[in-house]
Amino acid sequence: MYIPKYYKVTNADEIWEFVQSNSFGTMVSTKQGRPIATHLPLQLIIEGDTCYLTGHMAYGNPQWRTFEASEDVLVMFQGPHAYISSSWYEEENVPTWNYQAVHVYGEAGILSEEELKQDLAMLLQKYEKHRKNPVLWDKLSPELLEQQIKGIVGFKIKVKEIQASDKLSQNRNERDYQNIIHKLYEENDFDSKQMAQVMEGKVKKGL
Repeated sequence: MYIPKYYKVTNADEIWEFVQSNSFGTMVSTKQGRPIATHLPLQLIIEGDTCYLTGHMAYGNPQWRTFEASEDVLVMFQGPHAYISSSWYEEENVPTWNYQAVHVYGEAGILSEEELKQDLAMLLQKYEKHRKNPVLWDKLSPELLEQQIKGIVGFKIKVKEIQASDKLSQNRNERDYQNIIHKLYEENDFDSKQMAQVMEGKVKKGL
């Protein structure tokens, strides 16, 4: 991913926080020289100095069969994005687009059935624990679980390289930056308002 110096993110904690908050990613590998992609939820596992992404896909999805042949897979995570009008600047310039993105390169392998069950249990815990009637692994019938698990394949990606970009108008002066936030809040779409919140949060954190 091309990242100008203004926008490059190198803080690992910040990057992984972003991944965990935007965990529905796009995984890309190659099949006979042609890119193939799947959109799916992923989990971050940190073991000492080593990081992994885990997930699962349908058994009928041919992508999992590419893992052994692919040297690396690419996983992309994206946050809010928004059009930035240059009419919001003090001086004449061209419009642009603000966004946040993380690219993760790694080596993918298949989970054993026991590892897959543990991963699914963690996934349910993450997304169900706060609900009034949580659907947790140990509350589902063994018969249903055995039936469903036959139709999926679990995988684990050992992270080898991370590229992260926060393109958030950091190259603008303070007055332009604050005016962009103000104008984004006035836009009539969810992504623009989310981008305004992200930019505002960076100011509060002193980033």
